[in-house]
Amino acid sequence: MSTITAILQPDPDGTLHLPLPAGWGHQPIRVTAELELMPLSAENAKKSIGNQFKGFGCLRGQILISQDFDKPVEEFKDYEP
Repeated sequence: MSTITAILQPDPDGTLHLPLPAGWGHQPIRVTAELELMPLSAENAKKSIGNQFKGFGCLRGQILISQDFDKPVEEFKDYEP
């Protein structure tokens, strides 16, 4: 059994990729993980936040609204003026 300690940077989709030692590529591997958030330095925190939102229109195509969004809701019919 070998122990590997690695500090991994998550991909934008939230996944982590663990590099394996040479020769381990095609063998079954048992992984035991202890996840711990690492404190961000002030500079890294600014980069992390800055990369999420790049400006006006950066979320275009990411938010969808149902076609019947403004359709009257039957349950609130009694409260209509």
